[in-house]
Amino acid sequence: MKRFIKARNQTNRQIRLIVANSRFFHILGRVAIYVSLISAGFVFLYPILVMLSSSFKDIYDISNSAVNWVPSKLTFENYTRAFQVLGGWKVVLQTVGIMLAVAVTQTIMSALIAYGFAKYDFWGKKFFFALMIATFILPQQITFLPKYVMFHSYGMQGTVWPLLLQVLMGQGMKNALFILIYYQFFRMTPKSLDEAAAIDGAGRLRIFALINMRMATPATVVVFVFSFVWNWNETYTTASYFGDKLTTLPIALEKFKKTYEMMFPASSNPLLDINEGITMAGTLISIIPLILLYVIVERRLIESIDKSGITGE
Repeated sequence: MKRFIKARNQTNRQIRLIVANSRFFHILGRVAIYVSLISAGFVFLYPILVMLSSSFKDIYDISNSAVNWVPSKLTFENYTRAFQVLGGWKVVLQTVGIMLAVAVTQTIMSALIAYGFAKYDFWGKKFFFALMIATFILPQQITFLPKYVMFHSYGMQGTVWPLLLQVLMGQGMKNALFILIYYQFFRMTPKSLDEAAAIDGAGRLRIFALINMRMATPATVVVFVFSFVWNWNETYTTASYFGDKLTTLPIALEKFKKTYEMMFPASSNPLLDINEGITMAGTLISIIPLILLYVIVERRLIESIDKSGITGE
């Protein structure tokens, strides 16, 4: 009996030790995860925090080494002048309107092209699919000059048509990648749903819009967001097509210093000279629409991915 009690007590001690060790390693793992997430978040947030802090500093706080993160007084004059230099509401609305039109058009056309490849068999399908993949492999610098010469000969320079026509033809920025994203989603859509809708009298366009596009909601959100952001940040090709007739916030930001010196000459008032605070304010203004877009779609994106439990047949 004594041996049994002693063995049981020893077993209980071992169990408690194992539980204590498992709890310790569990807590240690959670701490490591949180430290990693905080570190990664700090790396991404640090530049934005620096810009935000500097944008509210006046020239005296910027030149004072004792002022680091918190300005001695908040000044909104940097944002006022930066907004004027970037072009004001005209350029903001123009940029958002152009990029929305390009992103929406590219999303729709990518879905239509991918739907054709995923759902229909036609002559030369593999060849055209490989040709579409090849457009993704080719560097953009190779195809830019022929496109520029073509649109210039058509008299489309200084308009938004060079961007819209490319996405309408499935040749926009990263268009092949967007087509592949939709292609994978449409391939996973059960054929029985399409057949049931066809039996009920639904046409091909209705099947595409009401069934397949609804089930590909995560792809739609991803394609729209990436199309909007990538076209927003692309300045070289956009500036080449637009010339001096149209501009966007990123293009205006590239010319920020030159434009500022023209609007606020240094000889008139030394305090109006361009400084780090004004430059940071202009940078933040140019990325605020992108931040707002992410805030709007972030929850919808997560919900769409959670609900996209589509299995193929």
